[in-house]
Amino acid sequence: MSSENATAVTPIKRHAPEGMILAIACIAQFMVVLDVSIVNVALPRMGHDLHFTYSSAQWVINAYVLTFAGFLLLGGRAADYFGRRHVYLIGMAVFTLASIGAGVAQNGTEMITVRAIQGVGGAILSPATLTIIITTFRGTRLPKALGAWSATAGAGGAVGALLGGILTGLVSWRWIFFINVPLGLLAGVAATMYLQELRNKDATAKLDVTGAVLVTGGLASVIYAVVNTTTHAWTSTFTLEWLIAGLVLIALFFFWEAKVASHPLVPFRIFRSRPLSVANAIMILVGGTFFAMWYFLTYYFQLVLGYGPLKAGLGFVPTAVAIIVGAQVSSRLINKAGVRPIVQVGATLATLGFFWLSLIQPHGTYLHVLAPSVITAFAIGLLFSPLAMAATSKVDRADAGLASGVLNTSRQVGGSLALAALATVATDHTASLLHRVSRDAALTSGYQRAFQISSIIALLSLGMTFLLPRLTGRAPAGSPVNSE
Repeated sequence: MSSENATAVTPIKRHAPEGMILAIACIAQFMVVLDVSIVNVALPRMGHDLHFTYSSAQWVINAYVLTFAGFLLLGGRAADYFGRRHVYLIGMAVFTLASIGAGVAQNGTEMITVRAIQGVGGAILSPATLTIIITTFRGTRLPKALGAWSATAGAGGAVGALLGGILTGLVSWRWIFFINVPLGLLAGVAATMYLQELRNKDATAKLDVTGAVLVTGGLASVIYAVVNTTTHAWTSTFTLEWLIAGLVLIALFFFWEAKVASHPLVPFRIFRSRPLSVANAIMILVGGTFFAMWYFLTYYFQLVLGYGPLKAGLGFVPTAVAIIVGAQVSSRLINKAGVRPIVQVGATLATLGFFWLSLIQPHGTYLHVLAPSVITAFAIGLLFSPLAMAATSKVDRADAGLASGVLNTSRQVGGSLALAALATVATDHTASLLHRVSRDAALTSGYQRAFQISSIIALLSLGMTFLLPRLTGRAPAGSPVNSE
């Protein structure tokens, strides 16, 4: 199906400048990524107020990330079928209302519930942002737009830690959620006024809700089993039952998509694109390690170095800047160097940065963490834009929402799985040392172990970069990217 026949544009009364369209997309993407990391710095104080344990506090993050990951593909298809403008506005409304609910939550159950709903809103909203960019920009303007989108997406992680520390330290942790309200209203008004509708002509197609429920339930079950290995052994009946249930649901998802669904959530034909398949595999690996980095550094700052929320948040300022710089460097080099070399440099720097972070000490200082965290953050900025370009390079424009949903799902799935696994490894390792060494030494050793594994994962992603075809950003009109 050609792009001319695949999409239909609804006329609007005014012409929006491309800068405004880019801002509408970037603000929303910034918000959904922000809400993954903004809770990290606030978790110790939030956990105290809402009576979370150390392991259950992960679910403030995982409840959001899981529903985000599980319903991203559904959100991507919704953007293709029903129009990027409508889906953007619906996602923004759900996300903003859920943010209010999180801000007023009175106990752990309420918090986890509204965070899950907030994740659904983010899953509806996020694919629409990349769809907006892919369907708006052409030729050499596309890498620059993707660079801006990647910078805001990447910086959302670091800025979230900074903003979370400032709001928690100066006002209340509840304001880490309330901050979304003015941003959501501003973005919603701008989208209503300026965003042009664009949809697949097949607007009557059914959304595969069953597939979304199966994959989300399967992922949640597997992660629940992993998180609870701190209290239940890997070979215990409890752990095995949840693992098996999750794997069965995931297997049913693949069967449903391939054999039953009339309009599958994931048409497996899309994975015939080698750039998309490899880019997603790399994103699963590096996305997981980057999510975990904010988590462990936050706890290291507060529990080992003794920082308060405000000081811990300010400690992430250099990493926020590094991500933005990395994304801008990446977007400017894609046209000249191509996708693969940039991804290889980013994966190499990530490997070195995580290995360096694994050398942190219980009596260290902020300066010992600064250089490796900045290197790793710069690598994040380098990677996201070329991976987004690779994932959408060989995909029909009518499937732009699906491709963006798949890529974002890979990042979120990698993040939730890695956070659950690495946090469990760190906790178990710390617990095994508590009776022999000081608390700070035991905690630091757990974080060291997590960063060591992250370095190995980043090295694996570097190996996968050699499977990427040679791609550049010199695309003709109507095609996101060319293959050399």
